[in-house]
Amino acid sequence: MRVLVADDHSLFRDGIISLLEAAGFEVVGQVGDGQAAVEATRRLQPALVLMDIHMPKMTGLEALRLIKEEMPDTQVVMLTVSEDDVDLFEATKSGAQGYLLKSLNAKQFIEMLEGLQQGEAAMTRQTTARLMKGLTNPPTRKAESTKRLTEREIELLHLVANGLPNKAIAQALSVSENTVKYHMKNIMQKLDVQNRTEAVTYAMRTGLLDPFDPA
Repeated sequence: MRVLVADDHSLFRDGIISLLEAAGFEVVGQVGDGQAAVEATRRLQPALVLMDIHMPKMTGLEALRLIKEEMPDTQVVMLTVSEDDVDLFEATKSGAQGYLLKSLNAKQFIEMLEGLQQGEAAMTRQTTARLMKGLTNPPTRKAESTKRLTEREIELLHLVANGLPNKAIAQALSVSENTVKYHMKNIMQKLDVQNRTEAVTYAMRTGLLDPFDPA
């Protein structure tokens, strides 16, 4: 199985890659942020992406959604330290085939990945139990955090507030126009607004953006 490893800690990546190769997996690439994970998946077409949740430029969950939207046949397993039930549910809802904690031992880790080839989810019994429990009582964050934007989304919204079109925003953030559109879609969903103008207005009214900050 061709595997791409995405994690912002290079020492951890090296360890995972050694483990994968010893078990017979073909590691086709490694990257250190979510944006690079999406770009590498497009370029390398791996069968499996192993990805951390908390990464710079674009989170693992954001990258997961983009990968699944563009390349639905690519399997994605989140490999993370996060035991947050909200992260688990978001990953599952967004199409992840597995959710593994980095505290897992090497034997379990390889067994979980091998199970993917048999159509099994890469998830321990404990994680599956958390997921099943949450089906009847879905976890939620505090009300105000449901509208919280990521640092990158706020940065993008600043540029929108300054009147920049998508092409200029993409150049300023060193991303593609498709990525800008994806972030803008997420922003509007989080703020429950219909367009860019409403998003900027809401953000200024609620203090997400400072109306006097030219940045």
